[in-house]
Amino acid sequence: MEMPQTCDCRGTGNTLPLQTISIKIKKNMRENIALVTGANKGIGFGIAKHLGKSGWQVIIGARDGQRAEKAINELKSTGVDVLGWVNIELRDLANIEQAAKEINERYPRLSLLVNNAGIPGDMSVDSLHTELSDIKETLDVNFIGTFALTKALMPLLTQNEGRIVNVTVPSEISPYWHPLAYVASKAAQNAMMGVMAIELQQSNTPLEVFSVHPGPTTTDLNGNMALPGFHDIEIVGEKMAELINDGQNHQGEFIELYPIVKED
Repeated sequence: MEMPQTCDCRGTGNTLPLQTISIKIKKNMRENIALVTGANKGIGFGIAKHLGKSGWQVIIGARDGQRAEKAINELKSTGVDVLGWVNIELRDLANIEQAAKEINERYPRLSLLVNNAGIPGDMSVDSLHTELSDIKETLDVNFIGTFALTKALMPLLTQNEGRIVNVTVPSEISPYWHPLAYVASKAAQNAMMGVMAIELQQSNTPLEVFSVHPGPTTTDLNGNMALPGFHDIEIVGEKMAELINDGQNHQGEFIELYPIVKED
């Protein structure tokens, strides 16, 4: 299916014209394999669950084997076809290299990478009291590690005319919530997405990359906060899967998910 699109690179605020990009929509969803990082809990678990329920075969990216196996058992009990799990430690570049090698060998039909894993950094302090070590660690995981994994899997995903979806927050600074280490790491990730989208469209590469902000969601990342306007991982996971499966070309877009998340 060919669709003319624009590249809405929100990290820069620019909207750029895209060449027509051919996106292959597979009729048999069972041919599609998705890797979701951080899928043993939280939003990643919800995404993996609802991708699986919509027909995707799922690979769990996780750091801890026991938590991964527990998540796999829970997902399989709901009918999700989980192919297995891969040890991915985003702060360890050697681990990422090994994980990418394993994925290429075991799952050569991988066509979707969901970059969901990340760490919050210290959200309890203001910028003047933020430790440099906290900023470095958060950037190492949320940006450097995510970039390294994405780069390592791009040849395989390109071969399969796939997609890369980044779970993120806006680059714009909110006056209500602005933990420095976390928002800085996600701003860098958003810039990565925007640059990659431009370069992919300029080279007419059959690989799509876009970002999604799931909005306020109750997870362990925020201490399971459940304030008015927050959503649970079931709702967010379902809407993320619907977005991924909508058949549209979202190259370069930054999509705010929460305006379309409506609870009864």
